[in-house]
Amino acid sequence: MASYYEQVGAATVREVVDQFYAVVLADPDLAPYFTDVDLPRLKRHMVMLLCSVLGGPEVYEGADLADAHRDMGITSEHYEKVGGMLVAALREKGADEELVQHVVTVLGQVRGSIVAQPAGAAG
Repeated sequence: MASYYEQVGAATVREVVDQFYAVVLADPDLAPYFTDVDLPRLKRHMVMLLCSVLGGPEVYEGADLADAHRDMGITSEHYEKVGGMLVAALREKGADEELVQHVVTVLGQVRGSIVAQPAGAAG
């Protein structure tokens, strides 16, 4: 059975990432998170990360997710919004529901590394 990566291919992953960031950056609630960010570099990291999540040969060599998102103050609401935008981009590029659900599962698994914990909350 083909991996999710083999089902969609690298070119589609790049298209998904481009579409995803276009939507994210157009959102007035989310755009401030990306002020002064090297967007081409971020997109490359996101392509590698998504390819890795989908079972591709790319190895994600970026920063640990918790380290990369530390002190950004990402809220649960914004995390859910961004996740929804990624899912929508995948569906628009023809990803099947099994692949989409795999990504949703991974988003749930990494949520704690990205969403800011309230002050005094146990990690």
